[in-house]
Amino acid sequence: QVQLVESGGGLVQPGGSLRLSCAASGILRFDFMGWYRQAPGNQREFIARINHSGSTIYADSVKGRFTISGDNAKGMVALQMNNLKPEDTAVYYCNAAFTPTVERTYNYWGQGTQVTVSS
Repeated sequence: QVQLVESGGGLVQPGGSLRLSCAASGILRFDFMGWYRQAPGNQREFIARINHSGSTIYADSVKGRFTISGDNAKGMVALQMNNLKPEDTAVYYCNAAFTPTVERTYNYWGQGTQVTVSS
């Protein structure tokens, strides 16, 4: 059974930094790992992802502020968040994806870690 566990969330002032970490288990490797977030009343929002070759993609809202890193073969991914803003407040979810074919992707999710940016 695939399991993902996030850590590193907390309370931080605007302009501050946090580093989120995620550890996954259950399969040998993932094709993609990344991060999403969800604020109350909102849809789940894509933040960043990294593939098995180390290529990264970021949402426009976090470009230049957040950095994703990881090792998909080991099931580990991290998100360094700098210059945090109040609008970054949300529950952050780790995501891992396995793509056995071009037509099919299997997604797995952690239970989330709370990030609150406030004075």
